[in-house]
Amino acid sequence: MGQSPKSSNYTNNPKDYILVQGNTDIVDGWVKPRIWTKQITKSAKKGSTLLSVRAPVGDVSSTNYDIVIGRGIAALSENSFIFQLLKKIKSSGYWNKLTTGSTFESINSDDIKNLNFYIPFNIAEQKKVSDLLSLIDNSVALQQRQLDSYNKLKKGLLQKLFPKDGERVPEVRFADFHEDWEQRKLKDLANVIGGGTPSTKIGEYWNGDIDWYSPVEIGKSIFVNHSQKRITKLGLNKSSAKILPINTLLFTSRAGIGNTAILKKEGTTNQGFQSIVPIKDKLDIYYLYSNSDKLKRYGERVGGGSTFTEVSGKQMKEMPITIPTIHEQKNIGHIFQLLDFQILLQENNLKKLKQLKKFLLQKLFI
Repeated sequence: MGQSPKSSNYTNNPKDYILVQGNTDIVDGWVKPRIWTKQITKSAKKGSTLLSVRAPVGDVSSTNYDIVIGRGIAALSENSFIFQLLKKIKSSGYWNKLTTGSTFESINSDDIKNLNFYIPFNIAEQKKVSDLLSLIDNSVALQQRQLDSYNKLKKGLLQKLFPKDGERVPEVRFADFHEDWEQRKLKDLANVIGGGTPSTKIGEYWNGDIDWYSPVEIGKSIFVNHSQKRITKLGLNKSSAKILPINTLLFTSRAGIGNTAILKKEGTTNQGFQSIVPIKDKLDIYYLYSNSDKLKRYGERVGGGSTFTEVSGKQMKEMPITIPTIHEQKNIGHIFQLLDFQILLQENNLKKLKQLKKFLLQKLFI
């Protein structure tokens, strides 16, 4: 178990001893030096397994450094099988049972020493289990790095392919495009359409074949083509909801302003939206989607200040937006669509690897 040094001995000098106090000093399962100390209380060697003994209890990590450990950490000598076993124990919810009802969520050395578990007596079998799970851990780490690289690339391109504030052209352009960009109002480039809700007391308005979206469904996927609830043609006609065409940008306009998705099948929304329908040959849908962060910031700024945060259609229509020619918009939109698909692919691969790890932890341990 760790023991915290005196705070007067804390430093920002990387030449001193790395101090690990808890999960704030851990990133993606590894120690990331954040604070140092001149005082050695309890230490752990490079390669040690680290166990969080304070909230969140049971998180497991490793260190590539010799470190000093504070009271939020327990250290075990390097053993890859025990490392994976502790991962299994954490995923099973074992530590939660010990800390339920406690004012301050924590475990002590006796809790760890009295931990009962089954292990294969054969060391070779232990090694095979830990090697397999370590291989998956390495694959997860690699996949995470690939995802981080794509996200970093996208962030960089968003800065390079759009003009900075006050500029008329971006830092980086495609060949054959030379014209200055123009600043227009959104109403000059698109129609902004609100939504509505049919009476929930009239059954004939519901369970039809018209997709009807609510804000909670938006923000997790780039494209949407199937809503949780549907309304009938009668319900549509008896409400302020409007049919929205394919390639409409759904934009949530109430608390949680600025979540977006591209509509890939005709549908409608409730009143928590100000959906944006690009005018053909004036505004490219994926170029618009790539401006989602700007749309969100604008909506939050003009929609704030009231008890109930909401941006109106009138306010959205007045949003200034900087655009190049439609052909350059399409090129920019295409680049970001390819990038977003790659990011989605990496996210799905990462999710599958984590699911595989969870499955094997359940099956390889008793």
